[in-house]
Amino acid sequence: MTEQYDAIIVGAGAAGCTAARTLAEKHGRKVLVIDRRNHIAGNCYDTEDQHGVLIHQYGPHIFHTNDDQVYAFLSRFTKWRTFEHEVVANIHGVLVPVPFNLNTLHMVFPEDKAAEIEKRLVARFGMESRVPILTLIEDSDELLKEVGQYVYENIYLHYTMKQWGKKPEEIDPAVTARVPVVITRRNSYFPTDRYQGVPLQGFTAMFAAMLDHPGITTRLGEEAADLLSFEDNVIRLKETGEPYKGTVIFTGALDELFGCRFGRLPYRTLRFDFEYYEKDTYQGHKVVNYTVSEDYTRITEYKLLTGQSCLGTTISKEYPAAYTGAPGEIPYYAINNGENQALYEKYRALAGAYGNLRLLGRLAEYRYYNIDLMVRKAAEAADEIADLTGGDI
Repeated sequence: MTEQYDAIIVGAGAAGCTAARTLAEKHGRKVLVIDRRNHIAGNCYDTEDQHGVLIHQYGPHIFHTNDDQVYAFLSRFTKWRTFEHEVVANIHGVLVPVPFNLNTLHMVFPEDKAAEIEKRLVARFGMESRVPILTLIEDSDELLKEVGQYVYENIYLHYTMKQWGKKPEEIDPAVTARVPVVITRRNSYFPTDRYQGVPLQGFTAMFAAMLDHPGITTRLGEEAADLLSFEDNVIRLKETGEPYKGTVIFTGALDELFGCRFGRLPYRTLRFDFEYYEKDTYQGHKVVNYTVSEDYTRITEYKLLTGQSCLGTTISKEYPAAYTGAPGEIPYYAINNGENQALYEKYRALAGAYGNLRLLGRLAEYRYYNIDLMVRKAAEAADEIADLTGGDI
């Protein structure tokens, strides 16, 4: 009987798995985790394809953090394949490191000019600094202005138009301002994060180990609506009609929980076209961003990401589009602006009327989280819920 559980967690991704483990192990709660999909790990799900290549079904995921506690927590459930993540961009057929750094500078500008620009960048901003391109574009130094304009047009503008479905005039200058030029000779995509890599046996295996606890029951292929009804500010169990006395942690799309009664929250979705090649490597890089040409935004070659040794190689091409809620579509990225946030707040107000409902995660909170921040937030949320419902058992 569902009523025997102290908490029901909707969603078996990073948020749900972390909250479940914390509640069960640290606070002695009996937890039920459900997920509408037929697998755990959410969008971090990885699995072998028909050729035996370990792929990330929903696009590449790399764990990176400076948070010692989060790293230690996850390391209880996995060993790591550590590496400094590097990404290149295909600019008119030339592969260059991104974010734009001193190595990129010397690849796209004539050597004499690049040397002079490097000298001025270092003198003005110092080595290892991150300079927003808007700062360079607005600089009085024509050479620095040229660098900022190059990055804007060749690395940022067209990529952003594809990713978010926007025209140039619709792109928020405040977002542009955050795009950096990094004054370094390191090609790291996350240059400030001490821990970088992927779980050695995969993300799915890591989350499976997290859910492997006597206080946790996991059921797949089940929707929240299969078990619970949300009516008149009371969460009821479908099987008995009685109010549910435990805590519900909801990590799914909040608008869909309430039947999209105010309209759909806008998201961007992604389509992944997977291709297999009978060759050792397709592109020689884990990830190649296509910032100018092509309809897709990037190509990921998974064996280079996971370190798997196998015959052949599988890639995915990534095509962004507007999320419509059609079967098979997945909402990936919230489109954050004032209008959409106001719509989200209407749904959050509905949720707030249910005293034992907790919203957690990218979809439920309509915001983006990296894995490390999501794990920390989920563990803290579980602690808060335990405190509010009587402390440890």
